[in-house]
Amino acid sequence: MTYTLRTYTPADETSWLRCRVLAFLDTAFYDSVVPAKPVIAAPGLELVVVDGTGSVAALMDTGIEGDAATIDTVAVHPDHRRRGLGRQLLDRTRDWARSAGATTLDAWTRDDVNTLAWYHAMGFDESDHYLHVYANHYSDPSEPTRAITEQRPGIHPVVIFGHAPLADERQLRSEFARVHVDRRFAQRL
Repeated sequence: MTYTLRTYTPADETSWLRCRVLAFLDTAFYDSVVPAKPVIAAPGLELVVVDGTGSVAALMDTGIEGDAATIDTVAVHPDHRRRGLGRQLLDRTRDWARSAGATTLDAWTRDDVNTLAWYHAMGFDESDHYLHVYANHYSDPSEPTRAITEQRPGIHPVVIFGHAPLADERQLRSEFARVHVDRRFAQRL
């Protein structure tokens, strides 16, 4: 199959969204669904790899602030995995980040085995960590109530998403069904 790596255009949005949703379904971000492509502030970089039909097969969005570039989104459509598309996107992103004056390229991701392996294989070092905690009524009706310290009359929490320190992992895993370790991966450019 022939692929083309190029800059994202607004005409790609529907295909971009489809690629992102399908790529995330079998990861720890399975419910991270957005109805529109998030805006990447200038001078950020928005890349796509399209297949022969023009459909987005892979994508990478990267922002930059000062000397740090951060990969905000990277996704490869399940039908196009293991073909080096992520590596191609990363290579182009590294070149862009260097030329934009960044000295570090980083990304934050959850505890998904394949994703963690990819970042390690691409030369990133793992550093900072914190927790993503979900308190969901459908997992356990008492989870949302346990997650808040003061209830407001008339509001009944159903799903709560929060950040917590890594030091609280053992306790939070005993209280909530869904807890992820969010990790920072970084590499010097």
